[in-house]
Formats: sequence, structure tokens, C-alpha cells
Amino acid sequence: MIGTADSIIERMRGYNPAIDVERLDRAFAFGRDAHDGQMRASGEPYFTHPIAVANILIDMRLDEDTVITALLHDTVEDCDVTLSTLDQQFGGDVPQLVDGVTKLSRIAIQSSPSSAQAENFRKLLLAMSEDVRVLLVKLADRTHNMRTLSFIKKPDKQQRIARETMDIFAPLAERIGLTRIQQELEDNAFAVLNGEMRQSIINRLDFLTSEAEITIPTIAVELQDTLSRIGLECSVSGRMKSAYSIWRKMQNKAVTMDQLADIMAFRVLVPGTADCYAALGQLHQNYPTVMGRFKDYISTPKRNGYQSLHTGVLGPQNHRIEVQIRTPEMHEVAEHGVAAHWIYKETRSRSNSISVKWIQELVGILDEEAGADEFLEHTKLDLYRDQVFCFTPRGDLISLPRGATAVDFAYAVHTKIGETCNGVRINGKARQLATELENGDQIEILTAEDAKPKAEWEGFVQTARAKSAIRRFQRAQRVTEFSRIGKTLIEKTFREYGKPFRSRTLERSLAAFGLTRVDEVFALVGEDRLSPLRVLEKMHPDVIIKEKADDDRRQKRAGRQPQLKISGDDAGVAVTIARCCHPLPGEAIVGIFTTGKGVTVHKVGCTTLSKFTDMPELWLDVSWESGSLRMVNGRLITVLSNEPGSLASLATVISQQGGNISNINLTDRTPDFFKFELDLEVKDVEHMRAIIAVLSANKYVESVARADSR
Repeated sequence: MIGTADSIIERMRGYNPAIDVERLDRAFAFGRDAHDGQMRASGEPYFTHPIAVANILIDMRLDEDTVITALLHDTVEDCDVTLSTLDQQFGGDVPQLVDGVTKLSRIAIQSSPSSAQAENFRKLLLAMSEDVRVLLVKLADRTHNMRTLSFIKKPDKQQRIARETMDIFAPLAERIGLTRIQQELEDNAFAVLNGEMRQSIINRLDFLTSEAEITIPTIAVELQDTLSRIGLECSVSGRMKSAYSIWRKMQNKAVTMDQLADIMAFRVLVPGTADCYAALGQLHQNYPTVMGRFKDYISTPKRNGYQSLHTGVLGPQNHRIEVQIRTPEMHEVAEHGVAAHWIYKETRSRSNSISVKWIQELVGILDEEAGADEFLEHTKLDLYRDQVFCFTPRGDLISLPRGATAVDFAYAVHTKIGETCNGVRINGKARQLATELENGDQIEILTAEDAKPKAEWEGFVQTARAKSAIRRFQRAQRVTEFSRIGKTLIEKTFREYGKPFRSRTLERSLAAFGLTRVDEVFALVGEDRLSPLRVLEKMHPDVIIKEKADDDRRQKRAGRQPQLKISGDDAGVAVTIARCCHPLPGEAIVGIFTTGKGVTVHKVGCTTLSKFTDMPELWLDVSWESGSLRMVNGRLITVLSNEPGSLASLATVISQQGGNISNINLTDRTPDFFKFELDLEVKDVEHMRAIIAVLSANKYVESVARADSR
């Protein structure tokens, strides 16, 4: 056993005398009993792991709830323990913290994520950790697991754990200022991922140390003497840089180890900030500086709170060394993150509220966009609040802007998926495509070959990729439909003049229009940017175009057979269903051609058609395409009695008849009645008539009729 309840309590008392000893003692016993009989791969009792995690967090001087969470962090995942039990036994933040650690443990991290995927996983962990202490427990958990990684016998599993440690957890530790944890994670992961290179670097460091006439302790003493000459109280310590940091520099600079000069680093601790600058000046007066190596992180701290002066000098006997100058308080922050700032600054009589203060500070550092007034309550993190991170069924992680929907996700996976999506399952449950996604959601996009993007999607999608793809599809669809309309108009014109129309013949005349494809001619005619008569003239120069009056009469006589088929899903691109009369399949219809807008479909007899009596060239014979399963919109004007349950009754009747209310608009209200415009999705005119008949018999319905009964 690597610790006892007494040792944990004693260590915590060293920085917080106000701890609840009895509560900590109970937590230790609870965790020990819950893991009774479980063993680690090392052969030790499993509870040695929670104890080790607790001790790592005590090194950071964390609060009581966090240390208890460390002792219990695996009880829900691996033992027969519930969060409610933890709440009853220990209360406070413990159940929420254990729940957060458990959720993070369930995230399936890919074995070899790309750098982009790794960054997304780091952001996901931050976004899902509403309390930063969850992250700290998770990092401590990973730190101890890496210390015992050698006991795992499967090399591929060792590699996987080391890789995700290097890609995910070490950068996370760096991001929140846990330098010691970061360096330990990197070094242990490096030992697994590239053990030969690590050992080679260590051997080379040993050789250089033995070869050098001057040792690190000797250099440290000389530096201290140099600073003492101006009366500075200071302590100087030195070390060889870690094998991993040296290897990373070799990779970044594309140099060999022998070409790396600054492999020794020294830390100078002085009492105050002014002393830091005094020490810097003294070193620069006594040793040549290395150009480009000075950095002032005191006046401009790193976003994780790190403060120090960095400089490079040619030290004793021209050894190139790196020197970091800081105060003891800055050193605590550098080693243990922002938590150390508050722990160091306050007296030993401080209360646990200090932990709230440093967590709030950490929130501000992690979210560089946030101001002080944007802190969430106490320990709540709102990192990357402009993003959500969701999983595909295969476990790939996709980053999207906050507010993104299932359609955004579909397009992020692949444009083809977006264009054919017709449904979604979020965490296994069917949801609407407009549903906003949350962090950690698993998204399964359902597709169908005949599905296509809807224009209304553009109103709720958030990503530029989805918006542009939808617009691009709508433009292509518009061209397709204008081409269909244009071809119909050309065929109609040719028929009126007794000439057959063949697309192959038109191909030979494309040069006359300055075009290269037949469908371009069709589209121009469909948009009324090219007259079908001009196409006729180019293909049949012998045809004499009659005067317009004669042509008008011919247009009026034409169209005994419908020429353009309309289906419910044509509406909205180059074909518009008129909102003045709301025609439905099964009703006689006529099309009115409008330049640049395509065809508007009206019911025969619609009073709006009287505006076009003197413009027969705009009229187009159309009919409903038979066999379409698409629902279409019709409108009802309904007067309901003002009674409780009347609207619910109306909705129930419509649903029972297979209709769907797509929109409802209150147009008038009196003490006794409501008047509504109801837009209904129905199959055809007979379906609408059946709904009207049933509604007419409803006791709440005063009257119901089509919005235009002509």
C-alpha cells in the first residue's frame, strides 16, 4: 500500500488545517472496501491506484472534495456504487465530480488520431468538464497509469495508451499550467513510443556531463555568486533538459543533438518581481547573451498563468545555458498551474473558498475570449462555448460551431451525406434534422437515394460549408428545372409552327447562341433570357415568324395536351405553387411564366389569372404528375369556438385523418371565436375534402373552408 488514511490526512493538514478528518477517513474506507478483491496489472491491490491519484492532487494542494473524488473516482465505473450513494455518504461536490470523471473515462479516443482530431479531443475534454477539478482528477489518474504502464504486457495496448497520452493529456496539462504533470506524461509516453531514441539521448547526456570539465552544480554556484555580488537573495538550481524536450527541439530545428547547444537549464528564484529584472541585468552584464532567446513572460504572462523571465547566455567556460528567473510564487504557478497562485498567496488559515477563486482564475485563462464578467458560477467552465464536438458512429470526432444542427453534421461528414440526409438519430433516438447538437452527442445520419436538400435548411444551418452546399444544390436544381421549362416552351413553339424538335439538331446550332451545351439553351429559354422563337429561327431559317397578334391567337389555341408535369416536390425552385389559390393535386391547373422566376401554378379559375388575360404568351399548360407520394400544402380558413381544448381537438382530427399542420396563423379573435389560417400537408384535393368534412362535424368548429374555393 502506497499510503494510508492517516498519511493523506496529515499531508492535507499541511496546507489546510480545516479539513473534515472524519469525512476523509470514511472516504478512504469506502473506496478501499468498494475495490476489495480487485487487483492492478502490477499485482498490487487496485486501491493503491486511487491513493496514488489522491497524493498527486495533494501535491497540487487541492481541496477536500477533489481528494475524496480521487479516492472514489473509479467506484461508479468499476464497482457496484451509485452516484446517489456517494451523495448520501459524502455530499458536497463529490457526486458531480465523480460523475464527470466517469463520463470522461467513457470517451473512446482513437488509437492514432490526427493532429486535428487530437486537438478536437482536447477541446472535447475541456468542454465536457464543467468543473475544472474533473480535468485535474483525470490528469492525475493518467499520470499514475503512465507510471505503471510497464506492467501492461500487450505492446499494442502500451503504444495506444502512450500515444493518446502524448496527443491528448500532455497538451491538456500544458494548457492548464501543470508543467510538472505535462513533463512527466511526455517523458513516460516517449519511453514507450520511441524508447531507443530516449535511451540514446540519455546516454549522450551522461557522456556530455562526464566529458564536461564543469558540472551543473558548479555552474549553479557560479551563477549564484554572480547574483549575490549585487546583494540579491536567490537560489539557483540546474538540470539537463528532458530527453523528450531535447528530441522535440531536434525535430523542430532539424539538427543533431551535438548541434544543440542549450541542453542545460537553470532556475533562479528571487524574492520579488523587481528582483527578477535586477537578476536579469546582472547576468547580461557578466555573460554574453544569446540573440533571440530573451522572453518576458512576467509583463506578458502565458494564457495558463505562467510567469518568468527567460534568457540564454554563454555561461562559465562558454557553455550555452538557458536561465529562467522567477519568484517563488511564480514558481508554484509554473509547477502546479494557477491553483498554486491562490494557495501560495493566502495564509494557512484560509477556507476552502480559496479553491473557488483559483478555479475562476483558471476559467479566465483557459477561455482567452472571456472577460471577468463572463465567469460562470464558481467552478463552471464554459470553454470553447462557440463549438460543439460530436461523434460519428465509427467514433470520429467532428467539431462544429455552437448551435449547429444535424444537417451541419451531415455536411461535415461528406457533402453527399448532407444532400441525401432525411433523418437523424442522436444518441440512438430519432430527432428532427434541425435539432441543435450538444457536446459528446453520437450522431447517426439517415439517408435516402431520393432525398434532396430543402431550401428551408439554409434558415437553420450554422456552418458555411452546409450553407454553400445547399445554395449550390438549389442553383443546380434551378438550372435543371428552368431547363425542363425551357425545353417544354421550345417544343410547344416548334409544334405550333409544324416543325419537329430534336435535341441533336439543336446541338448543331449551339455556336449561333455562343453556347456549348443544349441544356444551357433550355435554361436560358426557361428563364426567359432567350425566346423560343429565336431558337426556331436559328434551326429553321425558312420559317416565317408571324405577327404577334397572329402568334397570340396561335398561343391561345395551343395547349390542348398538358406539356409540363408538376409534382409536390417541384415547388420552391423554378416552379412555385401560387399562394393566392393553393392548388392541390387532382385540381385543374395552369402555369404562368414569369421572367427569371419560372412557372407559378394556379388553379384554373383563380381570379389572379385575369391579370394575364392579354398576355397569352405567358400561359403554360401544366398537369399534376401522377403517382407522386409527396405531401403538398393547402390552406384552410377555420373559425373555432373560444373554449378550452378547441385547438387541441382540431389538431387531433387533422392528425387522425393523416394530415399535418405545417403552419398556423391567428387572423382574428373575439370573445367567442378564433379565426385561423391553417396550412396543411395533404396528399391531394380529395384528402383535403375529407379533412374538411370531418372538421365540419366537430363541435368546436364554427366554419371551415379552403382559403380560395374558386
